[in-house]
Amino acid sequence: MNNKNNEITKNVKNALEEDVGSGDVTTDLVESHTIAEATLISRDNAILCGIDWFNEVFNQLDNSVEIKWNFSDGDKIKANQTVCNISGPVHSILTGERTAINFIQTLSAVSTNVAAFVNRVKNTKTEILDTRKTIPGLRYAQKYAVTVGGGTNHRKGLYDEILIKENHILASGSIEKTIKMAKEKKLRITIEVEDLNQLENALKTDVDCIMLDNFTPTNIQKAVKMTKGKIKLEASGNTNIHNVHTIAGTGVDFISIGALTKNIEAIDFSMSVNLVYVAR
Repeated sequence: MNNKNNEITKNVKNALEEDVGSGDVTTDLVESHTIAEATLISRDNAILCGIDWFNEVFNQLDNSVEIKWNFSDGDKIKANQTVCNISGPVHSILTGERTAINFIQTLSAVSTNVAAFVNRVKNTKTEILDTRKTIPGLRYAQKYAVTVGGGTNHRKGLYDEILIKENHILASGSIEKTIKMAKEKKLRITIEVEDLNQLENALKTDVDCIMLDNFTPTNIQKAVKMTKGKIKLEASGNTNIHNVHTIAGTGVDFISIGALTKNIEAIDFSMSVNLVYVAR
C-alpha cells in the first residue's frame, strides 16, 4: 500500500507541476471564495480505473474538496452516467479538473482495453500479460490498471525478472554461460526463442518460462506439444483483439501484449461545474 501511495503522490505531483506551473492564470479571474459543486460524467462505456489518482489531485491542491464516488475501480460504467460528485472551492476544482480527468481517462482506457482481451480468452487457461511498453513515468499506474481490467502484470522493469534474448546470449558467449550467471541472481528466468529449433535447445536448460517470439498459432501449438507441460510458455508478438482467442486456443500459458498499455483510446469524461455560493 505504501508503494502505491508513494507512486500516486509522485505521479500527481509531477502532473500538477507540469500543468499548473507558476499558477492558474485563468482561474485567478474568478472570485477566490466562490464555492462550487461539480459532477464527473462518463461519455463512454468503460471499466472505471484511477479513482485514487483523481482524488490525490484535489488532495494536493486543496484537501477541503470533497468527492463522493458512485462507483469503484473495476466497475462497469455506461455512457452519460454520473461517476462522482465534487464540492469545494471553485478555484481548486477548476485548477485540478484537467489533471484529474487525464489520469482517470487514461487508466480507464487501459482497464477497458485489457478487459476486452481477457473476455476473448475467458474459456481458455491462458493468462493475458502486460509488457514494459508503458507511458514514461506512469508504469506503476498503467500496470495497476491492467490488473483492474483482469490482466496479469509481467515484470515491472529490468530489475525483477531476467528475460534472456538472443543478443544477451551473443554478448555473453553462450546460452549455458548466460543461464549460469542468471541463476546466481535468484530471479525468475525467461528465455526468448524465435523458432522451434531454438525451442528444442531451450528445453534443455533450467529456466522458468520460454517466450515464443512472433510464432504463428500453428507453431505455438507445436511448441505446446513439444513442451508437454514441463515448462510455462509465453506467446509474444503480433497479437490483437481479433486473433488473441486463436492464440489462446493453442494451449499456451501466457500471451504478453504491448497493445494493452500503448494502443489505447482515452475514455471520454466531462466535468460540469455549478456555483452554489459566490462571495461578495
